[in-house]
Amino acid sequence: MAARILHRLRHALAGEGGREEPAGGGGEAEDCPESSELEYDTEGLSTRLSGTLSFTSHEDEEEEEEGDGASEELEEPPQAPGAAAGTEDGGSLLTRQLQELWRRSRGSLAPQRLLFEVTSASVVSERSSKYVLYTIYLIRSGQFDKAPATIARRYSDFEQLNRRLRCRFSCDMASVAFPRKRLRRNFTAETIAKRSRAFEQFLSHLHSIDEIRRSPEFLEFFFLPDLQAAQRLTCTGMYREALATWANAYRLQDRLGVCNSGRFLLTLAGLAVCHQELDQLSEAHGCCEQALQLLEAQGSHPLLGPFLQAHVHLAWKVGKDKRHSEARLQDLREAGLPLQQQPSLKECLIKEPLE
Repeated sequence: MAARILHRLRHALAGEGGREEPAGGGGEAEDCPESSELEYDTEGLSTRLSGTLSFTSHEDEEEEEEGDGASEELEEPPQAPGAAAGTEDGGSLLTRQLQELWRRSRGSLAPQRLLFEVTSASVVSERSSKYVLYTIYLIRSGQFDKAPATIARRYSDFEQLNRRLRCRFSCDMASVAFPRKRLRRNFTAETIAKRSRAFEQFLSHLHSIDEIRRSPEFLEFFFLPDLQAAQRLTCTGMYREALATWANAYRLQDRLGVCNSGRFLLTLAGLAVCHQELDQLSEAHGCCEQALQLLEAQGSHPLLGPFLQAHVHLAWKVGKDKRHSEARLQDLREAGLPLQQQPSLKECLIKEPLE
């Protein structure tokens, strides 16, 4: 359409120019004005038609609009003098602040969350009874345990714990749910699965209550059976089996955060005795050192003398420094403690009542 209009204009202008041309010639002199007028009219025509005719597709229009929008998004507000120069310094400052915050968070004493997970449940049939044995892992959140702390308990064990805690902490236990005993269908997969989840929630709820979490009833539910079994195995000379049980009791107490109690010292004594009997002297020496570090601030303890004597003997065997332990033994002698009558670690372990 535009081409036709331009063609008609050219013919009209050419006709007018032919009528006004003088007979004597001089057409060459008029070429420039005609061409100038044509170029001018052509520019005017293009200007007039630019609002009504489009020579770009819709895709081109969209690309142009997107380009305009992108230019608006990329436009930045004016900056104060020197602001761009300080950007790098501000980033470095932020990095240092984040690093300092990370160091503080790593050194903080915020307790880690302890998770209780039922990993398996098996039906056990004995001569006079049949029950389900639940295996539970104690897991610290955000950590991977190469050797997890585990317990194996049946419904009656949980029921006894629930009853003991309700007698002592009636107010705190009012909001704690416990799965009811059933007369039928106790061994179906559905019942076992529901009870497994219920026991996980039950233990997590108990652990979230400060007084209950620190109570002997709650703590001994986890590690006392292992301590008793390990003690029996040690007394009968089954040191390898006893070592595995002592080690699990150690991990349980570590997860529960009771590594400064008398039960934990007894656990270290059991580990030291079994390692020594199995000729694992370096491991036995390490257990004695850990126990003596816990006893460092205590002037007297029934296990202090036996641990010192065992540490001196093992340090001599493995070629480690024993002067500090010898000095502490000398202090005990000067304090009037009859070290000659002190029982050995193994004797203390056998005689210790675990009820």
